[in-house]
Amino acid sequence: MSHRSLEAVLAAAGSPVELLRNSQAGPNVYPGVPAEFTNWRDEQRAWQTTCVLFDQSFHMNDLGISGPDALRLLSELAVNSFEGFAVDRAKHFVPCTPDGFVIGDVILFALAEDRFNLVGRAPALNWVMYHAETGGYDVEVDLDLRTALRTDGRRRSYRFQVQGPNAMDLIEKVLGQAAPELKFFHKTRVTIAGRTVSALRHGMVGQPGWELFGPWDEREPVLETLLEAGEEFGLRRVGGRAYSSNTLESGWIPSPLPAVYSGERLEAYREWLPATGYEASASIGGSFPSDDIEDYYFTPWDLGYGNYVKFDHDFVGREALERIAEDEHRVKVTLALDDEDVTRTIGTMFRKTDRAKFMDWPSAVYCMHPFDLVTVDAEPVGVSTWIGYSANEGKMLTLAVLDAAQAEPGTEVVFHWGEEGGGSTKPTVEAHVQTEIRAIVSPAPYVETVRRDYAPGGWRTAHA
Repeated sequence: MSHRSLEAVLAAAGSPVELLRNSQAGPNVYPGVPAEFTNWRDEQRAWQTTCVLFDQSFHMNDLGISGPDALRLLSELAVNSFEGFAVDRAKHFVPCTPDGFVIGDVILFALAEDRFNLVGRAPALNWVMYHAETGGYDVEVDLDLRTALRTDGRRRSYRFQVQGPNAMDLIEKVLGQAAPELKFFHKTRVTIAGRTVSALRHGMVGQPGWELFGPWDEREPVLETLLEAGEEFGLRRVGGRAYSSNTLESGWIPSPLPAVYSGERLEAYREWLPATGYEASASIGGSFPSDDIEDYYFTPWDLGYGNYVKFDHDFVGREALERIAEDEHRVKVTLALDDEDVTRTIGTMFRKTDRAKFMDWPSAVYCMHPFDLVTVDAEPVGVSTWIGYSANEGKMLTLAVLDAAQAEPGTEVVFHWGEEGGGSTKPTVEAHVQTEIRAIVSPAPYVETVRRDYAPGGWRTAHA
């Protein structure tokens, strides 16, 4: 029997948690670039010491929205205020469900008065497309799928990020003149290799830099010019292995589970979502044990987006968020895992039995949406959502969401690594035993430069 919608898939599975926990999908992949251009350690080090080029041309979906009601549609779906948002600006776009739980987050670009672009993971884009189709808005949408979901090897645009201490020196060299002054998440147009290139002031790893994008057919000459000029400044291209680990230093949680698997008010949306889409194919993993799917949802405050929430406009989820706005909220933190406990955990790989879950480097994420239990005195105090190694810090780090009482830097907690009962049926999970790893609660972002220049919520906070 074929299932035509997410709602049908959930009905057949019986439990959203069981469906997602035993999904056959592993972690998100980063197509179009090799795993390593040199080695992931030096690629990590370069974004803090020289400069790097992140090639983002392949792994994100790209949704164009145009028409007289385009701005109204976006405003009515986002917790963010649109006061002062103008052409040649960008902002972080965070939509919520009617119950106030986050669906996803993407970057929104204002290209013209009635033309916008959303770039990022599928859940937030699906939510926008659903409302564009069903909400009576006078808009048109145009979805450009990530490379993994297409066969032509093309995209609408290329997208490069040049970041690091030497990034602006490199930019000035390719421009042949001083770079124009740009405020954070403001955009201009420049000429590189004889092509007009859109340039956005960015800071993905807490260092200065630009995001550069333009028509796909102009990708190669722009890339070649950047790479040639970058030799002087220690430019390194970042491969897929290192790319997914940069968030450990910047403090951005990259994969909130879309909170769409429950609730009568979302039933029509689940009927609209396909049986083969992101939401139906997503996976959760880790030691967090709840059978209630809503325990895996996040509010904007959980993710460090509380300052985004503005009640100066009507939007989906406003009433729910108003009810909890003044409550005590969980806090996003970094957990610095104990070196000896990490070494002990890795050391179990040299046994024939009773091994811990394999801990890969630099990213140890083995599903699309990680949820690992964090405890104090054997009592749950929160969840870890992303884990990996930073060569810059020489530490295994995780991003976590903790109860406020345990979120103070310096607090000692226990991180639980591995799945219950020897593991789920995901292909990335081998038979193993759970283990406990001590950890120290630390700020998020973990890197002092990011905290100073982009605090309090990581690099994306500055463009709420």
